[in-house]
Amino acid sequence: MPQDHQVQQKSDSHRSSTQNSKWINASQEKLYHAFTDPEALAVFLAPGEMTGKVHRFELRAGGGYEMSLFYPRSANESRGKTSGNEDRFKARFVELTPSEKIVEAVTFESDDPAFAGEMIMEISFEPEGSGTNVTVLFRNLPSGIRPEDNEAGTVQTLEKLALYTE
Repeated sequence: MPQDHQVQQKSDSHRSSTQNSKWINASQEKLYHAFTDPEALAVFLAPGEMTGKVHRFELRAGGGYEMSLFYPRSANESRGKTSGNEDRFKARFVELTPSEKIVEAVTFESDDPAFAGEMIMEISFEPEGSGTNVTVLFRNLPSGIRPEDNEAGTVQTLEKLALYTE
């Protein structure tokens, strides 16, 4: 089985990007379906001990979803972008290529200008042996999101995706 790997972290003067990959013992179709099913997104998309809730979902190019990620109640500090324990965002499907690629434009609901702007999340699915290499590329990270935190969250999300689909 291929090893998990983090690919790269880039930044320019204003916006950063991160890219993480993980080999998962599941088909491209099953993994693509997980990213296009609101019930699945609620289970695996929230990193670590966070939980997720999908508020609205429309699967089509130009459609999208609205979702909240909640920090665990045990967190002693307010870390949420939207409220003390919540990161709420809207994702618009820019591209849906079944079993191959999903491109989403993501905006956070926040009063903090450090989280303003549109972030691009591109997920690609490449067959490799008996499984699939899933790569998640984020471009144009808002200045309030540290690339290393985004990478750590993506690693945790990919781990949860593996558990959900394998």
